[in-house]
Amino acid sequence: MKNVIVIGVSGGSASGKTTVANRIKEEFKDSVELLSHDFYYLPYDDLPMEERVKLNYDHPNAFDTQRLIDDIRKLKQGISIDRPVYSYTEYTRLSETVKVNPAKVIIVEGFMIYENSELRDLMDIKVFVDADADERLIRRIIRDVKERGRTLESVIDQYTKTAKPMHELFVEPYKKYADIIIPRGGMNKIAIDMLIHQIKAILSDE
Repeated sequence: MKNVIVIGVSGGSASGKTTVANRIKEEFKDSVELLSHDFYYLPYDDLPMEERVKLNYDHPNAFDTQRLIDDIRKLKQGISIDRPVYSYTEYTRLSETVKVNPAKVIIVEGFMIYENSELRDLMDIKVFVDADADERLIRRIIRDVKERGRTLESVIDQYTKTAKPMHELFVEPYKKYADIIIPRGGMNKIAIDMLIHQIKAILSDE
């Protein structure tokens, strides 16, 4: 495929990245495919559950980023991929995969996608979804307890020990690479509409 647009959507954990990505998907429908960096967490099948839960999942080394890079390049070449499926409850990758077909717009979503320069350079538009730390923590607690079956204590412990310090090292400093910063998270309708307008303008010029 020619003239494929790759859009990065980054930001802190629970900042509203998924809301922004889904809004773009709604607008462009079948012309969009979404790849989340979270799909590409490394598998730890060789470790027992009690060891897997102790790992630092907020560090770049927790991801198979090279596979994500390779998959994006294949999609840009018009080649379908089989992307991995990760289980937040099992803390490992499942044996099943999901087929992703080439599309005009590819959204790459993840809190650490700008840390890797090779991945970053594949993106035509880089978006950073900004939200206050306290709001992100509250959303993270609600999400992880309700959707991922974790205890309140485990969520707070993970946030304090790894998520917050890793955010300060590998997420916030890379905001400088963003072309568009969306404040107030995924609730900023005006900013999201402006982003969609920009994507349409690029598509219409091709």
